[in-house]
Amino acid sequence: MKKIYLLAVTLFAAFTVQAQDVVKFAPLDNSPVDISYFPNKAVKFKKTDNPNPVIKVTYARPSAKGRTIFGDVVKFGEVWRVGANENTEIKFYKDVTIGGKKVPAGYYSFFAIPEKDKWTIIINKELDLWGGYAYDESKDVVRVSVPVKPVSTPIEALSIAFTTQGNVTNLVIGWDKTTVELPITIK
Repeated sequence: MKKIYLLAVTLFAAFTVQAQDVVKFAPLDNSPVDISYFPNKAVKFKKTDNPNPVIKVTYARPSAKGRTIFGDVVKFGEVWRVGANENTEIKFYKDVTIGGKKVPAGYYSFFAIPEKDKWTIIINKELDLWGGYAYDESKDVVRVSVPVKPVSTPIEALSIAFTTQGNVTNLVIGWDKTTVELPITIK
């Protein structure tokens, strides 16, 4: 009798498990999300002898896939989210200065208006946007014009990294045949 009861409970549990909805996970994104830090290895090797992060950029990394990016996929003269999917976000762990204007520590959205020879880089207060569709210029914290620097070897996936020159940190954006550098002074 105990065996029959155990068999009945096991079969009931098996049918119940099969009847439950299976979670449907989203497929892998074509533009995976990545994070760049300054200093570059502040989080990966965080110890007492290494510096804490000062800047964090979270962005999606679309690929060129043989397309002409600037002027075609990313239109000249239009606000761009500097990536794909949700807009790119930047976090300053300390107060910084960009284009001569103080930017308080905190989270911001990060946009650009690409042109052939220069970009307008935008730090904006509004967060959690999809693309640049709901971009609101009245919430800009700072706008800075930076020159375009062409590269001889195309960069397949949008990339963001940091370099330093003296007391200035450059946020470098590279994709396709283009790079730009945003100078940031850290307090």
